Amino acid sequence: MTASPFPVLRLKPKADARRIRHGHPWAWSDDLVLDRRSRKIAPGALAILEDAERQPLGVGIATVEARIGLRLLDRDASAKIDADWLRARLSAALELRTRIYDQPFYRLVHAEGDGLPGLIVDRFGDTLVMQPNALWLEERLDTLTALLSELTGALTILKNGTSRARAAEGLPEEMAVLTGDAPDGPIPVPMTGATYAADVMGGQKTGLFFDQRPNHGFAAGMAQGARVLDVFSHVGGFALACLAHGAQSALSVDASEAALALAGQGAELSGVADRFSTRSGDAFDVMTALQGEGAQFDLVICDPPAFAPSKQALQQGLRAYERVARLAADLVAPGGTLILCSCSHAADLSKFRMACLRGIGRAGRDPRLIYTGFAGPDHPQHPSLTETGYLKALAFRLMP
Repeated sequence: MTASPFPVLRLKPKADARRIRHGHPWAWSDDLVLDRRSRKIAPGALAILEDAERQPLGVGIATVEARIGLRLLDRDASAKIDADWLRARLSAALELRTRIYDQPFYRLVHAEGDGLPGLIVDRFGDTLVMQPNALWLEERLDTLTALLSELTGALTILKNGTSRARAAEGLPEEMAVLTGDAPDGPIPVPMTGATYAADVMGGQKTGLFFDQRPNHGFAAGMAQGARVLDVFSHVGGFALACLAHGAQSALSVDASEAALALAGQGAELSGVADRFSTRSGDAFDVMTALQGEGAQFDLVICDPPAFAPSKQALQQGLRAYERVARLAADLVAPGGTLILCSCSHAADLSKFRMACLRGIGRAGRDPRLIYTGFAGPDHPQHPSLTETGYLKALAFRLMP
């Protein structure tokens, strides 16, 4: 038997190897034997993971000084993590999306959900935006770029290196054009009957949030003839989908005037600008002002940023979600619908639902839960990682 070219990390005798055998892709540093030899393994280096009896569990990326000591890449410890291995993972991700979507606008790679820890790739037609959020990816950037070009035929590949995860890996914050030419303006993105304007160079994240697509669809199905309020609207995600499906009007609220300008461009592209309006400002202040004006809407959607991005921020985040629910419920007409969203993985579905119900109750409204939604299938969830199932959407009918 040929000796492995990789160093070995071993679980402590009291560590639960079954958790990893049963599917969990991470080994915690606290569960590893960290001696002088193992502490010399460079961050981002490939390493074999063994249980306490020296039975191999797989090969992965070592980061022994971090909380997650190793992220498994392959459960075959003899696997070669080379260009062919990467091609197979990327091909599998692409094949799934092309089965689901008839147009090339989707999340192409969703990190552990596609067996590629730290890698995010969003597709905007002939343009890909890649977020390599881990050192092992940064070291293979040229190979990844070449493979993505080969497999998708994309003319332009952009690197968005602005995430918090990169800082945690000691990687620089940067934007770069890896192949092709940077778009000279927003990219039109057809989705849920509307057309959105995605700023892939200067917008939030990769320029557009594909994850809400199924929840946009649910809201759009409720929108015929409705007055719609879309709070924390970004580029008009819910508002434009609702207008495309017959909403009477839609008001988008966001603190970013740049995002609202893109929403306006999307309304023009969608042919619904005559029924669309925007209001810039702090969402809590704007909702309070709308209540003072006596405004009422048939459908209110709130899709705020992650108020609970970590366990340490959970209680404060839940109070913020409760406040959103209370203010938003006051703006829903009798018998109308309130959709509340969370992208905080630290706030699980049960905790988020209870925060929403507390807020609705404080507003004196009587809710009925009519829909629970998650991210679309281009954001596959790893069953062992709640982080990959971060998005929740709850729709309540507020009784007349």
